This record gives sequence, structure tokens and C-alpha cells, in this order.
Amino acid sequence: MSEVIYNRIAMLRVERGISRRELAEALGVHYQTVGYLERGEFSPSLHLALRLSRYFEVPVEVLFSIDPFPRIGASTSDAQRSA
Repeated sequence: MSEVIYNRIAMLRVERGISRRELAEALGVHYQTVGYLERGEFSPSLHLALRLSRYFEVPVEVLFSIDPFPRIGASTSDAQRSA
């Protein structure tokens, strides 16, 4: 049984106006790998997760979680109810 790793790669990429291909080139991976990561079909190695963190200039836990991220715009009480 594999564990699900949730991520915010697509959100950060789109927010910053970066294409999958541009992100892939910056990371040295195939552009399809970025799609697999974004859809949760592939879990990154620790090395790739840290490179993504460095690229987006955010802590790795902002990008990845073993728990679903709260919806954007959800109130604090909504997030606490779903926990």
C-alpha cells in the first residue's frame, strides 16, 4: 500500500506564471515528470523535493504534506473541523 503525498506544486507554478516545461528545465527533469508530480501520480525523491523547495523559495512543508492541505479561503474553524 503506497502513501499519498499531497503537494502544492501546480498552485505555486501557476501563481508564478511558470509552465510545466519551464519548471522541468529548471529542475533538470522531463516536463511529464512535473505533471506526474502535480497529479500525485509520482512522489519525488528527497533530493527533488528539496530542489523544488529551493526553486520556489519556500520550506519543503509548504510544498508537500502527508495530510490534505486545507482549501484556500477556508476559515480556521473549517480547517479544524476537517482535522
